[in-house]
Amino acid sequence: MLSIITAVHNQLEMNKVFWKHLAACTRDKYELIIIDNNSSDGSGNFFKDVGARVITNDQNFSYPVSQNQGIRVAMGDHLVFINNDVIVSQNWDKRLLANMLFNDLDVITCCGIEQVETARATRMLKRRWRYFRVLARLLGKSQITLELMHSLMYKGDWDGFCDRRFQEFKLMAVEGFVGNTVVMTRRAIEILGLWDETQQGADFDLYLRSKMRHVSVGDIKPVHIALDVFNHHFIRLTLGSRPAPFFDRDRLIPLESKWTSVELEMLNDRHRA
Repeated sequence: MLSIITAVHNQLEMNKVFWKHLAACTRDKYELIIIDNNSSDGSGNFFKDVGARVITNDQNFSYPVSQNQGIRVAMGDHLVFINNDVIVSQNWDKRLLANMLFNDLDVITCCGIEQVETARATRMLKRRWRYFRVLARLLGKSQITLELMHSLMYKGDWDGFCDRRFQEFKLMAVEGFVGNTVVMTRRAIEILGLWDETQQGADFDLYLRSKMRHVSVGDIKPVHIALDVFNHHFIRLTLGSRPAPFFDRDRLIPLESKWTSVELEMLNDRHRA
């Protein structure tokens, strides 16, 4: 079973889109654990109504705190951390797990607009998305508008786009990360520990921790990107919703305060690849 952990703070329309595609496209048995960070728009109740397990906070907590809350109650063999502003692709879960098994990985992410197989292909996707995300400013962020943006981005052929990628890159993975969807085995949690609650950019931190562990001990591979699985991320539309400041913001420190310049350059080199 998968334990899918997602933190939310309002954005009811986005949450409806997220749930619609998650329910339609996930093939394995799963539990959905929602960390509701003091939503005031009914998001928590929406997820309760569709059968999710909802942990209700009375404040808006940061990403790593929310993910760790989910880990502590999760029952699944694999833990999946997905942003709420993501549309998953058909069979995303089975394909990611197959890629993990084939490449002997304990932590894997999918492709997204943020990064695909080459820097050039990534630039083209980002440029195209900048064009269509303008619709959110013009038409608002209703469920209809979000679905329209997504459809136009992939020329009305989302399933075809993802299936073509799957056929071209089947079971291929490269070192790196895309933070919108992260899958970890229980073994990875035991080796690397919980998410670092001082790091809002905890996905960057996770990559560096896995890389350092791989270099120093060798009992786990660094985070990899599955090139054959693509999930759509609305990217920064969440920030445009002006969420409440994080209740634990005083605990958060920059990545540069934790890692050396040499280690950060390793991260930059991998993320630019």
